[in-house]
Order: sequence, then structure tokens, then C-alpha cells
Amino acid sequence: METNRIVNGYVICAGAQLHGADLSYHDLRGADLSGACLICAGLRRARLAGADLSGADLSGASLRGADLNGADLRRARLIGANLAGANLAGAS
Repeated sequence: METNRIVNGYVICAGAQLHGADLSYHDLRGADLSGACLICAGLRRARLAGADLSGADLSGASLRGADLNGADLRRARLIGANLAGANLAGAS
């Protein structure tokens, strides 16, 4: 897994505070976003395959059409998240 990197002006790392961030269409494959705050974040069609989202708060986030293939979603909060058309194959 990769560690800190900058995407659209946001630092992508474990525990990141990304409330309302627009990361739609970005390549975040393998990113460590464990424990991150992604409440109401825009992640439409984002590439999150193999990403660590364990313990992340994705409440109200838009994940329409996102690729979450093999992503770690254990203990992630997904209340009100939009997962329409998302690829969840192999996600745990």
C-alpha cells in the first residue's frame, strides 16, 4: 500500500480529514485511507481498488460507479453512502 500523496490538493493518508472533499474520477488505487473522515466526500468513479478504507467514515459519500475491487471496508461507516454502480467485487 502507498502512503501519503497529494491528490487534488488533499493529502491522502491514514486518518486524513477529507470531509466534503471532491476526489471524483481520481486514481486512489492502493491508497491507505484507514480511519479517514470522508463524510459527504465526492468519490464518483474514483479508482479505489485495493485501497485500505478500514475504519473510515464514508457516511453520505458519493461512490457512484467507484471501483472498490479488493478494497478493505472492514469497520467502515457507509450510512447514507451512494454505492450505485460501484464495483465491490473482492471487497471485504
